[in-house]
Amino acid sequence: MTLVDLNAAHVATGKPPATLRSWIHRGELTRRGYDNRGRALVDLHEVEALIATKAKPVSA
Repeated sequence: MTLVDLNAAHVATGKPPATLRSWIHRGELTRRGYDNRGRALVDLHEVEALIATKAKPVSA
């Protein structure tokens, strides 16, 4: 598990922090706590897996 704040997740994945916050709010992404500055922490591997899942085309 690699815990990073939302800005670091943005740098690593290109997804805006607002999108990541939205995913947390909707329950699609788990907040793993806060750093010493009060920033939300997420598992970078979970973020990457969620992005990959959302990128898959939906078959009709």
